[in-house]
Amino acid sequence: PVLGAVAAAAAVSAVSLPLTRPGLGWLVGGVAGAAALVTAARIAARPTDDTSSVQRSPDGSPGRAAGRDNSIRGRFGWSRPLWGLATLALLGVGTIRAAGWLFVLCLLTAAMTAALTVAGGRSVRAILFSGLIPSMAVFRSMPWVARGLARPARPGQEHGAGRALATVAVSLVLLTVFGLLFSSADAAFAGLVDRGLPDLSPSTVVRWVFVFGLVGAALLGAVYVLAAPPDLTGLTADPGRKRLRRAEWVLPVALLDTLFVLFVAVQVTSLFGGSDHVLRTAGLTYAEYARSGFWQLLAVSVLTLLVIGAAAWWAPRETRTDRALIRILLGGLTLLSLVVVASALYRMDVYADAYGATRLRLLVATCELWLGLIFVLIAAAGIRLSAGWLPQLALGTAVLALLALAAVNPDRLIAERNVDMYARTGRIDVGYLSRLSADAVPVFDRLPAELRRCASTTIATELPRDDWRETNLGRIRARQILARQILAGQPTAESPVPPVRGTPGSSYTGC
Repeated sequence: PVLGAVAAAAAVSAVSLPLTRPGLGWLVGGVAGAAALVTAARIAARPTDDTSSVQRSPDGSPGRAAGRDNSIRGRFGWSRPLWGLATLALLGVGTIRAAGWLFVLCLLTAAMTAALTVAGGRSVRAILFSGLIPSMAVFRSMPWVARGLARPARPGQEHGAGRALATVAVSLVLLTVFGLLFSSADAAFAGLVDRGLPDLSPSTVVRWVFVFGLVGAALLGAVYVLAAPPDLTGLTADPGRKRLRRAEWVLPVALLDTLFVLFVAVQVTSLFGGSDHVLRTAGLTYAEYARSGFWQLLAVSVLTLLVIGAAAWWAPRETRTDRALIRILLGGLTLLSLVVVASALYRMDVYADAYGATRLRLLVATCELWLGLIFVLIAAAGIRLSAGWLPQLALGTAVLALLALAAVNPDRLIAERNVDMYARTGRIDVGYLSRLSADAVPVFDRLPAELRRCASTTIATELPRDDWRETNLGRIRARQILARQILAGQPTAESPVPPVRGTPGSSYTGC
């Protein structure tokens, strides 16, 4: 049953996955893979016939002791099903958003959450190692599968594999024969079949074989891990590690706290002065004010996380004084870091208001917001000096931040910010808008006719008709809007913003 489920999921993925763009097929393939892994987990969770014996791992080595809770919940807990749902949610982004850059980020994150679904892991080291386990298990699963196929059949189940293959072959023959007959008998049914079946060109067959082998190997590796989950308890924090002496960590952290206090106190005007500060400072432009400071403050946020983690790892906490110093010094550094995060976000907002929003600016602002949330979680962990839950929750918040970014529709948000800037200043980079995805097309209705055509032409040429595998709501809506404009022969709504020509000081670049 496990091999049949893996083969079926790999076949569905081979037929469904659109490798060139986001689409419904990615979610279909993810659901098929999840179904195969659930099948394997249910079979692995079945109790053995001999409950007095010790269970064996896939390679024959001794495994878990008998009598342990062998249900799916008992073996895998609740966190790993949540990682699985997060993986499907990330793959589902390709169904609603057309932005390719966003879906690539979702795919990379889904690979990590899928690894955690299979291997688990709570500490930082365990989470990092979990990302490597499924890929290593792919190679170990091959001889395991070979031994399983060569195992003598149980009484009454002789030639089980041969009969399964014969069943599949008969099913395919019946579908082919009756499908050809129905297609020749009815033109409407023949058209439905033509639309549902892909073009069987050599390139399509090669792609099917490649995806089938890749997905099948990945699922076999995941099944191998599910059959005997690895023991990652040795990768948790070592209670016997050497601690620093009090002065060895208090002095550098206290000095760093002092530096943060001075920076926030002295620079409060420049951090939050906004446009008035920029205008009052000689030779200081918006770009120098915002761009030159944001990246340094972002680096400060990341480095501060490393400092807090290192200090919390090596600082002694045997006495009440040690624990109080950890809470005061690291807690103060955490709170001051939140001010730095806020100032960095404010600088980026000022810069985007002056020069327009871009994907990079939106993405780094999202990362900075996530870092601020991490500092809040660190402050919560510092209250009780217990952070065993922090690594998984930090990664979970990263997944939620990415899903939230997809929910706000980033390309559309970027287009709205730039159109709002044009309404205020008469300046707009239409060339950049034309490089956005189809998600931004609904915003172009707010532009004058000339700018609308410039922004929409490039996107319209990159909107070929999708088949069911490439179904995407963002591209569907963009096609409807562009088709309505073509039928009307003119823009659907006149823009209330200043005209492109004839307004002193107005300018745009691109078309």
